[in-house]
Amino acid sequence: MTQTRIRAGSDGSVGGRRAAPRPAAKASGAAAGGAWASLRRAWAALVLHAALRLAGVGVLAVWAHHKGLGLHEVLATRWDSLFYLSIAENGYTGPMEPACQLGGPTCKLAFFPVYPWLTRGVSAVTGLPVSWAAWAVALLASLIAAWGVFAVAEKLHGTRVAFFAVALYAIVPHALVQSMAYTEPLFVALAAWSLYAVLSRSWLTAGVLAMVAGATRPSGSAVVAAVVLSALWTLLASFRSRGGSAGRRHTVRLCAAVVLAPLGWTAFFVWVGHRLGRWDGYFIEQRAWGSTFDGGRYTLEQIRRLFTAPDTTLNQVVVALTVAAAVILLIVLLTQRPPAAVWIYTAVLVLIAVGGAGFFHSKARFLLPAFPLLFPLAAALARARCTTVVWVLASATALSALYGGYLVLVWHRSP
Repeated sequence: MTQTRIRAGSDGSVGGRRAAPRPAAKASGAAAGGAWASLRRAWAALVLHAALRLAGVGVLAVWAHHKGLGLHEVLATRWDSLFYLSIAENGYTGPMEPACQLGGPTCKLAFFPVYPWLTRGVSAVTGLPVSWAAWAVALLASLIAAWGVFAVAEKLHGTRVAFFAVALYAIVPHALVQSMAYTEPLFVALAAWSLYAVLSRSWLTAGVLAMVAGATRPSGSAVVAAVVLSALWTLLASFRSRGGSAGRRHTVRLCAAVVLAPLGWTAFFVWVGHRLGRWDGYFIEQRAWGSTFDGGRYTLEQIRRLFTAPDTTLNQVVVALTVAAAVILLIVLLTQRPPAAVWIYTAVLVLIAVGGAGFFHSKARFLLPAFPLLFPLAAALARARCTTVVWVLASATALSALYGGYLVLVWHRSP
């Protein structure tokens, strides 16, 4: 059996890959220029992404109309959206309507602040009702996220693979969440561009985006880990390669990334602890919601129940298959020796989703930000014949659209 060894290069890559050298002082400008150049190359992929998402939303709109429901009502005013709308309107201390069934009187403390704050700002500037502002933010963020997915995939595998990565991202089982007033679209946008900044060695940009991502979702810790560990490794490698001396400006940028990246997540964690009067207040609030970490025992038990319980649902089957696919694709991704930041980010997301106890029905949504898992599949599509590609994308789009409708119109809990 061939054993795969992981090697980290001075740029923080796995397998010794490294980007073409560029002056550290010009890294930020080069990354910005590269991003806009990427947009010119990404327009076809973004058009396809929008078309595939519109297909899914269109199926949902027809289905919802037959049930007497409006699209805005279904996608922007249900489940977790209610908590973000309440925070945007009333803050963390205001009333919650309807009252929390989980988490108790402090239930809103489980939700990170960036998305509701941004929603409130957009509502104030545009005059839109808060629910419409939240939906608009999510829809715009979903396009920026797709662009970020393209940019990262193109950086690693080229334009053709990036094109198919964006297409697959639009039609994964829980892709409908990209069109809902949820935090996932905004989080993926921040995470993808933070990873792109790391790959471009634009460390200040990476640190700032990681800081904001860390205050957007609990899984922002994955972005923080990717940026901090990559920056530290690059700093160490720079000192080694330069005989104990790294360029001053380069060193300052790397240190700034290490300091900035954790601030968002840490600040919210400390603030919740202060509000609840104990340092682990955030974890206490998570336990009140029924969310803990057990290393995967709960997940394995729920998968085992699929074969023994008579009341298995479509959602449980799809989630179990998604979790299994994520683990397999993570191993495949490792064998391809991606840059360390990409591997760390993806591995931490999978660990959080699989290792968390509670909310089994939402684990596929928790895995939605792990977009690098799609890169091996996108590479396979890039090599496939045109007829194969058409059949795969068409059938997956149809299934994704129907399953999206099931999630919000049939399934009785949060996607």
